[in-house]
Parts: sequence; C-alpha cells; structure tokens
Amino acid sequence: MDFVRLELDGAVAVITIDRPKALNALNQQVLRELEEAITRVAHDGALRAVILTGAGEKAFVAGADIGEMTQYTTAQALIFAQMGHRVLASLEALQVPTIAAVNGFALGGGCELALACDLIYASEKAKLGVPEVTLAVIPGFGGTQRLTRLVGKARAKELIFTGEMIDAAKAKEIGLVLEVLPAAELLGHCRKVAGTIAKRGPVAVSQAKRVIEHGADLPLKDANELERQAFALLFGTADQREGMKAFVEKRAAEFKGT
Repeated sequence: MDFVRLELDGAVAVITIDRPKALNALNQQVLRELEEAITRVAHDGALRAVILTGAGEKAFVAGADIGEMTQYTTAQALIFAQMGHRVLASLEALQVPTIAAVNGFALGGGCELALACDLIYASEKAKLGVPEVTLAVIPGFGGTQRLTRLVGKARAKELIFTGEMIDAAKAKEIGLVLEVLPAAELLGHCRKVAGTIAKRGPVAVSQAKRVIEHGADLPLKDANELERQAFALLFGTADQREGMKAFVEKRAAEFKGT
C-alpha cells in the first residue's frame, strides 16, 4: 500500500493514513487501501483494538481530495460516495473497538472518518469540521447522520450549515471528542486506552459494541432485549468462567476470546 500503513503492536493495530504532502486527503486510492487495511484487521482474530491516525503533525485527514473531485459528474460523485460509505461502514462494523487519534485537521471526509470510530481523542492542535457547504456540496460519507447521532441535531446543523471549523476544546465541549491532549501525548494516550481494552474479555467487549450500536436505533424495550440476550449468551463462554473465577481467586484473568 502506498498511502496507508498497518502496524501491529501485540493485540493493537495502528492504521495510519500516510499522504502528508496532501494533508492525508482521501482519494479513491487511499480509500481502496484503507479498505484493504480494514479487511486485514477484520480477519485477525488476535487483535483487540484498532487505532486510526494520520501521518505528520498537520493533519489527521484534511478531507476528500478536492482536486480529484473537481471533474466528477453526478454519476462519478455517486460512485465516490458509495465507496466512502462502504469503507467507513466496514470500519464501523469491526468487532473490536476503534479509536481515532485526531492529530491535526479532521475536515470533511476526515471528520467523517473519525465519526466512524468508537472513540475519538484529539490533539490540542486539532481542528474539526464539515465544511462541504463552502464548496456547494454536503458531507457524502455519512457525516450528516453520524454527526447528528453523536452531538445532537442542533449542533450538527450548526456545523454543517455554517461549514465552520472548531478547535479541539470546542469539539470536546459539544461531545464530538472525548479528551484533548498535548500533541506529543495523543498517540500514547490512545495506545494506553487500547491496551486497557485489550485486557478485558474480548467477546464481552465485542458484544457490548454490538448491543450499543444496534440498540441505538431501536425502541428501548427492543434494545434492552438485545442486552438481555447478549448478557445470557456470554455465560456460555470460557472467558466468562475464567473472568469470574479470577475475580474470586483475586488474580488477573487470562482471557482467550472464547
């Protein structure tokens, strides 16, 4: 892959968009390579968490590649949007938790990419936004929907209608990011969170992610039924027996993912 790096660190994978001269902008090749990296991660049963970040100090992903998009017809724009939706949906569908380490500009498609992750942490230098209306288009990779679900309809409308960037502190204030850290500490913090997750029961974490994601769009009664079924299902796993036995014996559990 030319523009995406996949590194494995024990049970944690780090995916880096590596196109710094273009501020890691997303074109069709980057999306294809990102999809390949996600596919590799999805088939690695030893992984427990994934961190997504951008190369260099300036950008996480500054957006889609406007130079490539300038000549798109309506049909080509639809194909590009479909590709973006497919790739981000595959990221969102990973059974392990995903963490966005937003180290700089996360605009347009870059903000949408972060929104497809489970947890978002940002550098103090980060700038986030969905400025597509300044180009007379709208977010095309799920931003209108994921942003609304994360920060609420009014805040999402404000960001999308104005197209303005916000700094990391404001992003935290409105719930777009979880924590803001010094740039030098961002990736280390994300690795620490990923390492903590990796120590937990992997089947339980996966089920928790599934229930949260699927239950969010269901009536409370149906969502609670999802939770009850998953809770009961986990009592048929070896990890559950190990976890509770380790607790009683006052020792660290050794989970196998079964």
